[in-house]
Amino acid sequence: MSFTDAPVTKALVLGLVGLSIAASIFDIKHYFYISIGTHFLRYGQLWRILTYQLCYTNSSEVLFGAMSLYHMRMVERFWGSRKYASFILIAGLFTAIIPPIFLTVVLRPLSFGALDYIPAGPTPILFAILAQYHAMIPQIYKYKVALSASPPSNASDDTSGVIFSDKSTRYLMALQLALFQWPGSLLGAVIGWVVGYLWRNDLLPAAVAHWRVPGWVVGLRAQKRNDRFDGIRRRLEDEGASTGVATGAQPAAEGEGNRRRPLGQQLIDEVRGAF
Repeated sequence: MSFTDAPVTKALVLGLVGLSIAASIFDIKHYFYISIGTHFLRYGQLWRILTYQLCYTNSSEVLFGAMSLYHMRMVERFWGSRKYASFILIAGLFTAIIPPIFLTVVLRPLSFGALDYIPAGPTPILFAILAQYHAMIPQIYKYKVALSASPPSNASDDTSGVIFSDKSTRYLMALQLALFQWPGSLLGAVIGWVVGYLWRNDLLPAAVAHWRVPGWVVGLRAQKRNDRFDGIRRRLEDEGASTGVATGAQPAAEGEGNRRRPLGQQLIDEVRGAF
């Protein structure tokens, strides 16, 4: 129960909580939601497309959002941090642009201006991750919540109830986020799930789906350096084995030349080579 092998998830959780607290402390929550008629059509504040997913504006959404990100960290462990970070950025770009455009062009005219609001928060990104979690992570166990308080009459009696799995709590937390400030939050959740589904089934443009962030963004530079040192070490060991062959110090057994020999065996081989 930790952020082991999930540095991107850790950064997302800390960033979400930190930015949400900062928005509350500095009283700038009004910069993190979108009203189509006021912000876009009247004042032309299109920059809100890039900011409305940065934080939540109430503590309940912060709690459920952080818990959802934490519980879905297994996606990063399956993919690796570089692919996961790339997916977050691409999904964040799509979910930042599509909901405001869809609301402006389709839903707002059909509702005669009643549907005009997109709440703050990364709910669309969370549902894009949830689509991957749903497809990748299998359920471990199931359990039934009985609808009747009376015990079954015998062991074979199948009591009516609702069946849940160990993944149900993740879905319930995400559903709560989708319904907190609906219909705007529900719109973002649906679009986020669709974006995640398109990514999962390779229906996005190949250039977009195969793009990856630079390795240094997720700390892969040190790993590459270690791999290079490992390659140098293996090459030196191979050269040492080749030198042993040239001096007659190779063990008699076939295939043992590429293995490291104990110190005593090396001394014995050196004595044999001298005589």
